[in-house]
Amino acid sequence: MLHSQTQALLDLMVARGVPPTHTLTPTEARTFYRERRTFTQPAPPAVAMVRDLQAGGPHGAIPLRLYRPCGSSATASLPVLVYYHGGGWVIGDLDTHDTLCRELANGAGCAVVAVDYRMGPEHRFPAAVDDCLAAARWVHSHASELQLDATRLAVGGDSAGGNLAAVISITARDAGDLPIAYQLLIYPATDQHRNTPSHTSNGQGYLLTTETMDYFSGHYITDPAQYKDWRASPLLHADLVRLPPALVLTAGYDPLRDEGAAYAEALTAAGNRASYVCFERQIHGFITMGKLLDEANTAVALCAAELKRAFAG
Repeated sequence: MLHSQTQALLDLMVARGVPPTHTLTPTEARTFYRERRTFTQPAPPAVAMVRDLQAGGPHGAIPLRLYRPCGSSATASLPVLVYYHGGGWVIGDLDTHDTLCRELANGAGCAVVAVDYRMGPEHRFPAAVDDCLAAARWVHSHASELQLDATRLAVGGDSAGGNLAAVISITARDAGDLPIAYQLLIYPATDQHRNTPSHTSNGQGYLLTTETMDYFSGHYITDPAQYKDWRASPLLHADLVRLPPALVLTAGYDPLRDEGAAYAEALTAAGNRASYVCFERQIHGFITMGKLLDEANTAVALCAAELKRAFAG
């Protein structure tokens, strides 16, 4: 059963006439997503340092934001999570996920580098993949000057960001030049075909709808033939062995639930260490809603604890 706090939020959104994302232009949707975050997100906690940076990439400069956790010294070499925000490869930015990145930094005792990758429809697949890979490589190569530990570099993200983190983990393994210690995959999109049972059972009434997913994919993917490209659908990669340990987290009322579970199972079947946790009473996007949803704070604490454990070896 849907959590009562989550049901109350959905009821309030209906009562207030909150427009579905797919009814907005990408520009409108980005503004709305950024502006509404203060309604559901906790106040951003203090951290020891926040610094805006810029990485080079094949498509030009990539804005980054570095967080160092409370209690850390400026000279300590910290493990680092490279974080890719959610938003369907169309919306979201450094500000929409600022609170979550601060929470993960403080909770895990690690640095976090958030990546403002290029998005559709202006920059279609695989531009986001290219930016995310370039950003992770930049963090790795500049780790020493940033007081980061290049041997303890994780990637993570939610939704579209979880998709990108999974893709970067595979790409880095194949290239052999970017060691990734861990992957944090929060309700990741893993198959662009969107044909699992949860896409039917959860496709209406739980915030992320079938129409909105079609909207996101349509602005990101140029040709449906690209659904088969593992850089869009990492679940379809033919070889998932030797990948970093992973936590895959899903929500019970999320259309993406089944493909997240399938990816966790595929990682395990390929001999990787992968843990899977489903918050059965929650909806897609819940982890950033800790101002209203208690289980969001539980999920953040779980992610931070697993990161801390992975970095400790």
